[in-house]
Amino acid sequence: MMNLPLDPRKQRILQAIIQQFIETAEPVGSQTILVSYKLAVSPATIRNDMVFLEEHGLITQPHTSAGRIPTTAGYRMYVEKLANYEKAEKLAKENVKKLREEYKLGKVREKIYDAVKLLSQATANVSFASIPDSRTFYLGISNILKQPEFMDDPRKASQVIEVLEESDHFIKTLEKLNLDAKSRIFIGEENLLPQIDSCSLIVTTYEIDDCKGFIGILGPCRMPYAYNKALLDEVEKTILK
Repeated sequence: MMNLPLDPRKQRILQAIIQQFIETAEPVGSQTILVSYKLAVSPATIRNDMVFLEEHGLITQPHTSAGRIPTTAGYRMYVEKLANYEKAEKLAKENVKKLREEYKLGKVREKIYDAVKLLSQATANVSFASIPDSRTFYLGISNILKQPEFMDDPRKASQVIEVLEESDHFIKTLEKLNLDAKSRIFIGEENLLPQIDSCSLIVTTYEIDDCKGFIGILGPCRMPYAYNKALLDEVEKTILK
């Protein structure tokens, strides 16, 4: 069967049937081939060629009035003569690269989430980090709401939440601080955002693989600065490396 001579048109039709069946798991009809693969022939020509391919054991009709599906011999001819391995190799490389990047990014996110979660558990403030897709991930809003400063003035708490939810604006503000790997403390009015001038901010940068961002603690001016700074430094040093 491998030596069966097929002209280019019949090869193309067999190739189209196999590719379409691989994609859909549905029997393939002549109209599908005509529309999907834009062959410059009539439906009758396609049907005649399909009859030829069926007579020679390359495709079969599983049900009356159904389209055709490949046989083992058809698959074998496709594998040996018709499959575009150059195109497939290029696609495989692109997909593997994409999946590796997604996997690496997922691992980076996991580290960031772990770091923020640890910070939120160890401090009575909000912990946050920017993640590679330019959003802000934060935990500990309930910590803020329990602080006397914010229980007495809910407006201050809502302003903090709004700042964190406006990810783009918050991250751009952090970028203006020209931060490096050394954590810095911004107290009250020293913050660039007037909405959180009732708070203090301790923030630093992280770099994992090729991903960079910010991680920090946000809370009332009445916070344990030395402890929070040491906590942030330890988490950045031990988890985000």
